[in-house]
Amino acid sequence: MLNQTLTLLEKQNKLVNDLQNIATEEQNQDTLDIDLLDSLAVVQKINNEDKKVAFAVEKVLPQVAQAVDKIVAAFAVGGRLIYIGAGTSGRLGILDAVECPPTFSVSDKQVLGIIAGGDKAIYKAVEGAEDDPQRAIEDLEKVNFNTKDILVGIAASGRTPYVISAMKYAKHLGATVVGVSCSPKQMVAKIADINLCVAVGPEALTGSTRMKSGTAQKLVLNMLSTASMIRSGKSYRNLMVDVNSSNEKLYARAIRIVMQATHCEYQIAKEALEQAENKAKLAILLVLTGVNAEQGKAMLAKNNGFLRKAVE
Repeated sequence: MLNQTLTLLEKQNKLVNDLQNIATEEQNQDTLDIDLLDSLAVVQKINNEDKKVAFAVEKVLPQVAQAVDKIVAAFAVGGRLIYIGAGTSGRLGILDAVECPPTFSVSDKQVLGIIAGGDKAIYKAVEGAEDDPQRAIEDLEKVNFNTKDILVGIAASGRTPYVISAMKYAKHLGATVVGVSCSPKQMVAKIADINLCVAVGPEALTGSTRMKSGTAQKLVLNMLSTASMIRSGKSYRNLMVDVNSSNEKLYARAIRIVMQATHCEYQIAKEALEQAENKAKLAILLVLTGVNAEQGKAMLAKNNGFLRKAVE
């Protein structure tokens, strides 16, 4: 019993020492008085910190682009984009993944989000889940992770055992591994084939990585999925022409996208969308070229789904 107690104390002491070397755990010298301020001054302090995020992301754009190229190549051979993380990082991965099917009409299996602790951890923290390396491997095995896939490990601290284990497993298989973190020189950055470390500095509220770190991760994940979809032919100009018209709002958006892309009237867009079985991309092609639906499908297939190429 004594040995177990000593081991626990040693682990806790090591963790405290580890946290001293993690950028996201440092105390922010610009917000030391935040508990003395009125509400406006508090949110101004937070806003001042948030302003730093986009500039920090800008510094890793070449690496983000490199990751996008890998994801596009993976999609082309049937591979998937798989996010994995714990806590806020895991939830952000899931958020990005679940938005892809309605936005780009892709399968809900093409972009996946995995969180330590499973689905219940989306709503409530699961104690100890982020410290379970074996569970990470099991979670990847459940989705049949393979060498065609791209794994994006997300951990603000850069040291989460669950995420590190998943990244090591993916590398062992020979898959491309991307690391998204906010703390330089940590394990996530060292393991990753492509390191996306967005150094946003200490949080306004020490250690609350759902703030600047979470915002930085959200921006990066937005870029990874959106840019990959654009490079895979899911847009025309800056219009999301593969939108899935699964509800009234999205159907109205599809009509508007057809109108914007072709400068046609509402009724023409509506009729084209009906002929195209509610597929905005095909409807646009019908309006712009005058071909019928079957001819349009063949033209899109010939051009791998790129509407601009089909039109030209």
